[in-house]
Amino acid sequence: MKILKIINNRILITSVILLVQMVWFIIFLIRLTRYYAWVSAIFSILSILIVLYIIKKDDNASFKIGWIILIMALPLSGALFYLFFGNKRASKAMHARLSKEYEKTIELIKVDQGVLNEIGDMSERVLGTARYIHNKSFFPIYKNTATTYYPLGETMYGDMLLELEKAERFIFLQYFIIEEGKMWDGILNILTKKVAEGVDVRLIYDDVGSLFVLPNDFSQKMERIGIKCMAFNKVRPILSVILNNRDHRKILIIDGHTAFNGGINLADEYINEKLKFGHWKDTGVRLKGEGVWSFTLMFLEMWNAFKKSNDVLENFKPPIKNIQSNEDIGYVQPFSDSPFNNEAIGENIYIELLSQAKRYVYIFTPYLIIDNEMKSALCMAAKRGVDVRIVTPGIPDKKIVFRLTRSNYLPLLKAGVKIYEYTPGFIHGKSYVCDDELGVVGTINMDYRSLYLHFECGTFLYKTPSIMDLKKDSLETIDKSKEIKVNNCKQGLFGSLFDAVLRVFAPLF
Repeated sequence: MKILKIINNRILITSVILLVQMVWFIIFLIRLTRYYAWVSAIFSILSILIVLYIIKKDDNASFKIGWIILIMALPLSGALFYLFFGNKRASKAMHARLSKEYEKTIELIKVDQGVLNEIGDMSERVLGTARYIHNKSFFPIYKNTATTYYPLGETMYGDMLLELEKAERFIFLQYFIIEEGKMWDGILNILTKKVAEGVDVRLIYDDVGSLFVLPNDFSQKMERIGIKCMAFNKVRPILSVILNNRDHRKILIIDGHTAFNGGINLADEYINEKLKFGHWKDTGVRLKGEGVWSFTLMFLEMWNAFKKSNDVLENFKPPIKNIQSNEDIGYVQPFSDSPFNNEAIGENIYIELLSQAKRYVYIFTPYLIIDNEMKSALCMAAKRGVDVRIVTPGIPDKKIVFRLTRSNYLPLLKAGVKIYEYTPGFIHGKSYVCDDELGVVGTINMDYRSLYLHFECGTFLYKTPSIMDLKKDSLETIDKSKEIKVNNCKQGLFGSLFDAVLRVFAPLF
């Protein structure tokens, strides 16, 4: 039985087939060397043409530099690798499906001009930021939405369970990682009960994100329970750049009036029930009110692009009552990012906060693998006198990525940016807070994959009470962290060269 189980293992089968394809590719290259003179001449010309094509393309400069160095250093294999793997854009078929659904959702987006006028009266610059997000991500900014900030996964998990118990019409879940354990079991128990009550429950999970932690028949199990389930961009045993485009979003929507967003996946380390890399520090936010509509449409666009459905989208928008509050609840703007929009929305929002900061910007990020644009924005803010602080993990989840993160410290420190490593463990939160007024909480890491390849989402906050909670959490987290100084970054000649190589090729992977 164990042998049959191993033979039928999807990961094993996929890995073997991919390995066979790689071996075939290498053998093909070796055989070409028999005709070295002709092949060398042809590929030298091909390499020059590809380099010129790369220079012409409107791609990120770091991505271009990595490929140009690889191709010029290895004209034969470098040129072929670019032809096979150099196109980082998602497939045309995937694009066509999502575009079709986008056309349906865009008709349901309504901009409240009164809200824009209010923001413009307070800050023309923030109004410009809100307009940029709407123009590129197509989701507007809302006023009638209350927010709650969560400094830890376990805190948010408790409220997720409470809100799930109240569901009456529908529950939508969209997560990069789902792993069976205490966290998922607690959610699944409620979902099972809600399905029996007639609630429409739908689940999207990323196939690569959950590949090693879910059983092969997970989708079928969910369908048997009554949970409609979709594995996004399923792994297929074919060498393909399409595997690069992952659904990294984390969204829970309940009845269209409540939504959760942030870095927290559905696995036990996110609520510190399982200690993988010390204490797991994450961040999240809950929305209640009109702003949830954007997250609802975001989910349905992805769902209906890949699942047959007769949904009438308007039916998922509930009547929203005016939020009762003793204080101003501020403004909220959910946004999405994807490899199709030819716009690094997440990165540009981060850079925009740095550009308009007057006093401080505090940042949580698990990975600091930044391009020149982001590095320049961080350094320029610090040089202007802004108190820029970044918190990265003290205990890494991936050693080579941790080395790459640390390799970016020195130029930032020299410019005046303060960097801290979270001593108790791993920080997975992705958040910015600026000047007691602006904030972002979402799924977007400061690395190439999140900023350019993945489907991501976040919540832009302006003058919400939750911003002060995010600031308080940032300062408390910094107090628990070790400050990194310039003299901590000395690597020696060979270490510096190795770090340089890592930085050059980081955008390629």
